[in-house]
Amino acid sequence: MTVVTRFAPSPTGFLHIGGARTALFNWLYARHHGGVFRLRIEDTDRKRSTDEAIQAIVQGLEWLGLDWDEETVFQSTRAERHAEIARALLEAGQAYYCYASQEELDEMRQTAKKEGRPMRYDGRWRDRDPSEAPEGVDPVIRLKAPQEGETLIKDEVQGSVRVANEQLDDMVLLRANGSPTYMLSVVVDDHDMGITHVIRGDDHLTNAFRQTLLYEAIGWEAPSFAHIPLIHGPDGAKMSKRHGALGVETYREMGFLPEALRNYLLRLGWGHGDDEVISTDQAIAWFDLDGVGRSAARFDFAKLSNLNGHYLREAEDQRLVDILCTDFYGEVTTAGRKRLLAGMAGLKPRAKTMKELADLGQFYVSDRPLVFEEKAQKLIAKGGKDLLADIKEILEKVENWSENELENSIRTLSEQRELKLGAVAQPLRAALTGSSISPGIFEVAAILGREETLGRLNDAREQVETFSISAN
Repeated sequence: MTVVTRFAPSPTGFLHIGGARTALFNWLYARHHGGVFRLRIEDTDRKRSTDEAIQAIVQGLEWLGLDWDEETVFQSTRAERHAEIARALLEAGQAYYCYASQEELDEMRQTAKKEGRPMRYDGRWRDRDPSEAPEGVDPVIRLKAPQEGETLIKDEVQGSVRVANEQLDDMVLLRANGSPTYMLSVVVDDHDMGITHVIRGDDHLTNAFRQTLLYEAIGWEAPSFAHIPLIHGPDGAKMSKRHGALGVETYREMGFLPEALRNYLLRLGWGHGDDEVISTDQAIAWFDLDGVGRSAARFDFAKLSNLNGHYLREAEDQRLVDILCTDFYGEVTTAGRKRLLAGMAGLKPRAKTMKELADLGQFYVSDRPLVFEEKAQKLIAKGGKDLLADIKEILEKVENWSENELENSIRTLSEQRELKLGAVAQPLRAALTGSSISPGIFEVAAILGREETLGRLNDAREQVETFSISAN
């Protein structure tokens, strides 16, 4: 048997983090077993489904590196196939027309509420002759579900789960306007797409019982179910935006790398011994459903950031430059790109996210004159114009423009002025970067080059009198 899994989002919003983990687990299970991973867009809710949401889902999956096989299936295009199965069940005596009015349904709902139980249709049209139907009422088609015994699901994560059939009412398959319901559409699509394993959040577990009854009524073999626990916030509460219940595109904007987010989502509810850093190849080799726990996972931004820092340090410098220039900086000169690439080795150990890396590396790609941060202004003002002039003068004499030679020159100057090295190096840092924080300043000056370094020193000297901050 070829394993076939699917990810089936509703395009009513972004690809949220829980959906991304569901897609990842389905993708890994299919890849681990040499199977097929498919994408189905469940866009039957035409009022709430949008092209923008579809695009966000597709782009989110692509960014995460979760490629799918075969054509994308759009559920809305298969409504006639869904209706065909409902009519076949009707002809086989496995379903029936229900003419209950909205008022009758509201009455059932109110009664259930008063009795403190869930609303269940009472089956009043289950065995009645359609000739008794009131005039002018368009019926729905309901499944004639078993009323005795129990339905058993042997879930790959939750184990054997049972429910008494008396707790499951005769669900609607086809609405009065002829449109299929979610339950019917999902079962028909999963069957026609050859889905062998349905891996989804455990909030769908109750749906699985109803869907199992539908499979049995049609005479189809049900897929294997695996209902994975949901993701909670660090406080154990239901996931919210403050916990990280955001779209995948937001994580990209926050500066997380796709491989880091994949790794982190993998570890939310699944484990392989004590391994925390797991490459994609390892994940495919190791992933199986027996590693999925039954308890809700807790999302932790600090852990995600630390993991992202690891992947950032391991990433190729050129790739990081490309991401920064595409997602954070916009248009960058050729010289700026070259400087950024040369300085990347000194930048990336200092950052945990691409956004932090962008902030740290901004000075490499900025045009002259720089915009000086408040602390940088204070450092420059404290040293004064004369110190900047002396620094520029001694650096102009450096013949071999290298990190060591630049450091030796500044050390010589600090000795001549009877200052500590930092008292000279810090104003130099501020003048060259516009900040009080950077990689080693002699490394920075070496990467900037003679012309750019001297030019920035001159800019700082000219601007020092415009600073509105005191040197004290």
